[in-house]
Amino acid sequence: MRAEQRPPHAPGTAEGSDGPGGGHRTSVVERGAFAVARCTCGWKGPARRARDRARRDADEHVAG
Repeated sequence: MRAEQRPPHAPGTAEGSDGPGGGHRTSVVERGAFAVARCTCGWKGPARRARDRARRDADEHVAG
C-alpha cells in the first residue's frame, strides 16, 4: 500500500528566482508514519513523526 501524499506546502512555496524564497519550492512527503520536507534545490529535511515539524523545517529552509 502506498502512503498518501499531500499537496505541496503552500507557505514554503515560492516560484521564480525573484520570489521571497529565491526560487525554492518545498513540499512535505509522507512515508508511513513519517513526514519529510523536500525542496526543488535538492535539500531534504530529516524524517519527522510530527507533520507540523516537517512543515516548519521547510519554512526554515526557505527563510534561511
